[in-house]
Amino acid sequence: MTVRWLEGPASQGTTWGQPWPRGTVARDTPFALADGTPLQSWVTATWPDGSVKWSAHAIGQRDEPRDTYEVVPGRSPEAPSTPVTVTPSGDGFEVRTGPVTWTLRRPHLVSSIEYGQTTVVRDVRPVSIRDGQHTTAEVERITVEQDGPVRAVVRLEGRHGDWLPFSVRLYFYAGATDVRVVHTFVWDGDPDRDFLAGLGLSADVVMRDLPHDRHIRLAGPEGFLTEAVRGLTGLRRDPGQQARADQVGGRPVGDIPNPEVSGRLHLIPQWNDYTLDQNSADGFLLRKRTAPGHAWVTIPSGTRSPGYGYVGGATGGGLGFGLRDFWRLHPTRLDIRGAATDVATATVWLWSPSAPAMDLRFWHDGMGQDTFAEQLEGLEITYEDYEPGFGTPYGIARTHELTLRVHDATPSHDALAEHARLLDSPGLLAAAPETLLAAKVFGTWGLPDPRHRDIEERLNFLVDYYLRQREQRRWYGFWDYGDVMHTYDPDRHTWRYDVGGYAWDNSELSPDLWLWYQYLRTGRADVFRLAEAMTRHTGEVDVYHLGRWKGLGSRHNVQHWGCSCKQLRISNAIYRRFHYYLTADERTGDLLDELSVPEETFVAIDPLRKVRTDVYVPDPHALSVSLGTDWGSLAAAWLTRWERHGDERARDRLLGTMADIGALPHGFLTGEARLDLRTGRFDTQLDTISVSHLSAVFGLPEVIAELLDLDLGLPEFERAWLDYCRLYLAPPERQEAEVGQALRGISLVQAHSRLAAYAAARTGDAELADLAWRKFRLDEGDQLNSNPLQREPQWTLTRVGGAGVLMPVDEAPFVSTNDASQYGLAAIQLLALVPR
Repeated sequence: MTVRWLEGPASQGTTWGQPWPRGTVARDTPFALADGTPLQSWVTATWPDGSVKWSAHAIGQRDEPRDTYEVVPGRSPEAPSTPVTVTPSGDGFEVRTGPVTWTLRRPHLVSSIEYGQTTVVRDVRPVSIRDGQHTTAEVERITVEQDGPVRAVVRLEGRHGDWLPFSVRLYFYAGATDVRVVHTFVWDGDPDRDFLAGLGLSADVVMRDLPHDRHIRLAGPEGFLTEAVRGLTGLRRDPGQQARADQVGGRPVGDIPNPEVSGRLHLIPQWNDYTLDQNSADGFLLRKRTAPGHAWVTIPSGTRSPGYGYVGGATGGGLGFGLRDFWRLHPTRLDIRGAATDVATATVWLWSPSAPAMDLRFWHDGMGQDTFAEQLEGLEITYEDYEPGFGTPYGIARTHELTLRVHDATPSHDALAEHARLLDSPGLLAAAPETLLAAKVFGTWGLPDPRHRDIEERLNFLVDYYLRQREQRRWYGFWDYGDVMHTYDPDRHTWRYDVGGYAWDNSELSPDLWLWYQYLRTGRADVFRLAEAMTRHTGEVDVYHLGRWKGLGSRHNVQHWGCSCKQLRISNAIYRRFHYYLTADERTGDLLDELSVPEETFVAIDPLRKVRTDVYVPDPHALSVSLGTDWGSLAAAWLTRWERHGDERARDRLLGTMADIGALPHGFLTGEARLDLRTGRFDTQLDTISVSHLSAVFGLPEVIAELLDLDLGLPEFERAWLDYCRLYLAPPERQEAEVGQALRGISLVQAHSRLAAYAAARTGDAELADLAWRKFRLDEGDQLNSNPLQREPQWTLTRVGGAGVLMPVDEAPFVSTNDASQYGLAAIQLLALVPR
């Protein structure tokens, strides 16, 4: 199976995932690369028959990477000439990647880094600031997750004093001089009194060279600030052209031939401290000073820094350091302190101490909405589902990706530029869309259809529009980057960032799914990066990772955690599966593992508590579970747990509840069922009909398509699903003839056209296929909730400028994220299911 680079060849160590058709690769099959490049492989998912469904692969650092690689099952891989090794050392571990030795020992992440026999870096540690107090976090646990020979992964966990639990994974590759750092922290403070003023990663760099052979590099939009601790350029007396060239180039200056300079070196100021401060997506400030207690001197600043820097000597070695998505995740900062002393400290600030302290208090005072009735009234005007005490950030998380790269000498500008590029766009190998499709993974989708140029153009229009909107609307920032807005306000020519439930989208109606499926079918790198950023955001910020609502997510709101609707539909495993299987990212795997027993979240809160007409208190033996958003999320979690870990409990609950849905008198049309946590089974006696327009727009059709493709031997379940798909958009008289009543609550017609298409494809019903296309194109009979995308004769952008807008923008007022997501999913599935 051939894989290619997503964005061009990369020299750094790389990990990727790829699928295999069912039954073609046995569980214990070795893998190799056809060209003999050393390879490390492991299985990330299996099919029900035990064969490999997804495998993960890693290659080490390469000076001349190939454009493509062919993974060959059944052949033993070549061993690297210099393998990465992990060896116990005292109360920690020693990791060797070839030229570099990394010693991992508590309480720090890394106690020392040696290049050859020289210690270059000491004491890599997380740091934070609260109430003016600087805290060095302490590592409490070290776990080796992989130990080579091509790739090693070490996980370190701890806390910042009495709060902020964190987890850091260090990724090492054979032959590499860098380590990838994936840092996750969980916010567990009191938003009314705890204000985080700084969060970062610091490392001490040993400075051995003379001050004029010590170098500072800080990245700007195109190049680097190029400075020495003691500058030799621009002086009144000339040290000589060679000396000047060597210093600017990062080479040892050696003897200075001009005695008028060499005799006065002690009179040239030494610049001890540097700071690059990215407090917005549009600009950074640069400054330096000679020592604490003296004024900062400003340096010409710029717009967007890649967030990469270097401090070290021409011969004594140094450290490259940086943060991926640096300007996108503002406020961020790079610090170098003590460069004129024996030990300099480099700090990558994930939250800049220059910015106001992080304020996570709720955004309004409740406006008197103390009862369910008042809260439902509020929902009617601002679409915000408010409830006192529910808009808490306690338990949300954020993940950042950093890099540390050790050098034995100051690198060239070109080398630094390449390192900064790899930080921002890490190399990733990917299977082609045709290969992914042939493996029959991820349910229903197909390649772009040239016969439907109009639909394909609209699918591309929508993705390109959101890419453009992210840039023009500056959807960036520490807590915001990766999400998109929910609904547009054409009167103000802006998205409704300040209107209750119309602001941040938080996976509402599955934009995650739409973007990932559009990537699968096109292979577009920009779509992958858009979906990747959304997965990083929605899986961390929109979901609780500890506390009362652990495992649940928050519905859309002005603040990501603001809505009182805490549901599994937001923490849904189906939104994370794509990123995990395509990249083998362990942190995304953690998010999936947090849903190992997803059914237990229904004890914490009743999602329907505000609108129930019956009396209900969550009962572990009879938990109310909707058969749409709830069961779809449970099924995705159980399926993922089963195929990743072979979890029999998850398998049994998945298959058992599928059988129970098939046994209900009205199947999915029942609307909800009661789950017994002890047995993991539904009560099948409920004989009612209840349909929700939301049931099938949070991944339910997609996960069921995967399940039915597995051919699990549950025909009654398939019948129940096909009945739902057939009848949802059927004429009322047909609904009444089949189930005794016309279905109420039918809306989101275009979105549900893909259900009719699915039933048509499974049954060969040509009339149903016609209905699907008609409902997709015309959105019949549902003007209140119908999709404005289909009422718009031409999809065009309108340029809006002048005094009435903050900045010139390109708008398409007819686009909302709900409609875009469901249009995209419906279009992709109709083209795949009932092409014409």
